[in-house]
Amino acid sequence: MSAVPRFPFSAVVGHDDLRLALLLNAVHPRIGGVLVRGEKGTAKSTAVRALASLLPPLDVIADCRFGCDPQTADPQCPDGPHGSAATQHPAQLVELPVGATEDRLIGSLDLERALTEGVRAFQPGLLAAAHRGVLYVDEVNLLHDHLVDLLLDAAAMGRAHVEREGVSVSHAASFLLVGTMNPEEGELRPQLLDRFGLTVHVAASREVATRTEVVRRRLAFEADPAGFAARWADADAELAVRIVAARARVDAVVLPDTELRRISALCASFDVDGMRADLVLARTAVAHAAWRGAEAVAEADVEAAARLALPHRRRRDPFDEPGMAEDQLQQALTEAAEHADDGGDDEPPEGPDGGDEPPEGPDGGGQPPEGPTEPDGGADGGSEDRSDGRAPAERPPAAPAAAFRARLLEVPGLGDGAPGRRSRSRARSGRVTRSSTVEGHGIHLAATLAAAAPHQVARGRRGPGLVLRSDDLRRAIREGREGNLVLFAVDASGSMAARERMSAVSGAVLSLLRDAYQRRDKVGVVTFRGDSAELALPPTSSVDIAAARMRGLRTGGRTPLADGLLRVRRVVQTERMRDPNRRTLVVLLTDGKATVPVNREDGGRLRAQRAVDDALRSAGLLAEAGVASVVVDCESGPVRLGLAARLAAALDGPCLRLEELSADNVAGVVRAVRDERPRAA
Repeated sequence: MSAVPRFPFSAVVGHDDLRLALLLNAVHPRIGGVLVRGEKGTAKSTAVRALASLLPPLDVIADCRFGCDPQTADPQCPDGPHGSAATQHPAQLVELPVGATEDRLIGSLDLERALTEGVRAFQPGLLAAAHRGVLYVDEVNLLHDHLVDLLLDAAAMGRAHVEREGVSVSHAASFLLVGTMNPEEGELRPQLLDRFGLTVHVAASREVATRTEVVRRRLAFEADPAGFAARWADADAELAVRIVAARARVDAVVLPDTELRRISALCASFDVDGMRADLVLARTAVAHAAWRGAEAVAEADVEAAARLALPHRRRRDPFDEPGMAEDQLQQALTEAAEHADDGGDDEPPEGPDGGDEPPEGPDGGGQPPEGPTEPDGGADGGSEDRSDGRAPAERPPAAPAAAFRARLLEVPGLGDGAPGRRSRSRARSGRVTRSSTVEGHGIHLAATLAAAAPHQVARGRRGPGLVLRSDDLRRAIREGREGNLVLFAVDASGSMAARERMSAVSGAVLSLLRDAYQRRDKVGVVTFRGDSAELALPPTSSVDIAAARMRGLRTGGRTPLADGLLRVRRVVQTERMRDPNRRTLVVLLTDGKATVPVNREDGGRLRAQRAVDDALRSAGLLAEAGVASVVVDCESGPVRLGLAARLAAALDGPCLRLEELSADNVAGVVRAVRDERPRAA
């Protein structure tokens, strides 16, 4: 049964940068792969899958499961030494699903055969199947971190290593790595972004003619895939011939010192970390020169390479948006030209903006301008209700205070959620805590041997191997860390609106968001002020979006604390239906004060007491649902009512002060207490 033809590469409309990045990697695989970022429905996967048909066929050893080249067979290949005849097959496009396990990626060992027969029985994984072809990872940002690390290590070294219970296997794994992702579903860590050679951002065209042509070609392909592919076969064949010619030419392309200095000056201008960017930029420029048939790299090759190799390496902070403005690139190219011409005697350029100091003011990264701060409104931190029943005016966002290293807040107990770095969980990877006959991941070798050893004589053992039965096998129970849903409930009412206080709260939330990013959590934001609470950010893996929402948070009005807690409870219930295994940690930032809509028949004291009682009852409902909570007490001033502590007791969670969220502050307190302890005589 013949396979359905893939959509032709030449028929992909637009996306010139994406097409160029894929072709350059096909010419020079040492570039390091392509990361394709873009919104859903922009033909990212279509273009990547079409690339495999352009790659030249491979000569392989017929009986080798690892695709060894007959001319340069891998001396460490598990299927070696090779002696069978050579054959030829098309370059493979191997897709790695998001839910793949480590064994599926790198391969697995048959431990039972290893123990009983003394043989090294290895089942190859997807890395072996992708050798000398294309490995495609859709939604790479949703892939578990340890799998991404394994994937990128293999791509960088050209080899895959499997270490299991004392048995070691190594095989060649050289492939063109392509990953696609939707930034709305979360970003890759900057360290992982840097490992991809090139990155491209794709978006749907807003031109009517272009969109019309996209729809026309897609409908034509769906109506007659074979006929559509045949109409574009000549164009794809021409590209395939160019790839083969460029591959043959790439090693002979000269990289002059002038262009090498230009490359170094560009990387220094954009202040990228490490030297990987310089190497990738040089390889991409060489590949671009080979693609256009030139014998030496020129300035145009360096500029084309910079557009693909530098944007994602400018992301230095988790909340920085990858990308590069055209005017920044042109200014950097102008400055780099001076270094290319003068031999590089001058100091490296200060930056794409021509200066080394950020502008002052809250928008430029400096200190906020001096001036009178808004009053707290009294010793109790401000009054929200006016005597005439009108709510205070809405106030603009305050500049966040400086971020800090947040202390670890975790969910008690042992979970079963997705791998992460926050709370304890049962996991596929991690330290082994015990063995079991009914559950676990992987074989617990010592426990299996201990279970089988007493029965060897009775089972008639005569040879070197153990006589194993199925009931001897023990599985390893491992404990690792999981990612949680961290749901921020932020009091944005008038009593929190004092500029210094809200600045500290915003800085604390941004610090906690950065911590959530590093621990691979999902995050959500509920805010409450005025007459109701709202879900400002539905739970998402994109913490940079949450950071943007917090920076634009406006304050003012009453404190519907009970509504805020009830809204949090509804969000938790909804998320539990979507992902039952992901546990939730609620971080409530409030001064504990609560108000209700004004009823002129009630006295002010009665209204306040009723609002507090409603909030405590709502907190009790959240605690009954088994939700872990942390209350961050934001109350300030010489007179404190302690309402946040009562709220924490109702939630059955700890109550922390704002300053106690800093890991450095906590460590300082611990050191101070330790130093003040009386020493034994």
